[in-house]
Amino acid sequence: MKKQETSIYLLQRFLPEGTFPLIAPYFQNHTIHLTLTNERKSVLGDYRHPSREHNYHRISINVNLNPYSFLITLLHEIAHLEVFIHFRNRVSPHGKEWKTQFRHIMIPFLDKGFFPKNVERALLSYLHNPAASTCTDVGLFKALYRYDEQKPGYKLIDDMEPGQWFETDDGRVFEILEHNRTRSRCRDLNNNKVYLFSSIIEVKQLRRDKRRIA
Repeated sequence: MKKQETSIYLLQRFLPEGTFPLIAPYFQNHTIHLTLTNERKSVLGDYRHPSREHNYHRISINVNLNPYSFLITLLHEIAHLEVFIHFRNRVSPHGKEWKTQFRHIMIPFLDKGFFPKNVERALLSYLHNPAASTCTDVGLFKALYRYDEQKPGYKLIDDMEPGQWFETDDGRVFEILEHNRTRSRCRDLNNNKVYLFSSIIEVKQLRRDKRRIA
């Protein structure tokens, strides 16, 4: 799917049921060009403020996100928009002003049944000190991951037991040695070196005889 501008009314098919009426006023009160784009490994969404070339706000969201991730990401970018309106470029991108604005924007969506209970619990914890990306919060990432379209044979490293093997995208095979709070120590079976992996990386699980689990 190529990057393309999206009608506000098409948002309803990507958002959790019942949330569109709370989102629509932002698009009615501001000139926002919304773009849905292909999956980007390093970013879920993006905000660009008005410029000489584009006299409107621009938001892009990855099209492959589940409805709950999509909503949180969209509100994350709208918080950037609101911070720009109030402070321009005088504050840091994810500083206290953005954190406050993001919490304020998120409140109307809480305790309404829009999110599954496990996602809302993780989201409430995350909101104590929201980070630049939900991908850096293990609890929220894992809660949202349960609602992604699952790929057969793939798991998060954190969901596998020590001693199990996995294969990375480049074909290297590792054994999990131990899990820490946010990282896992894993041994490369080719060179026996030990590496640290984020516990929320999705990998292809292998049997110990290297046959793929499918």
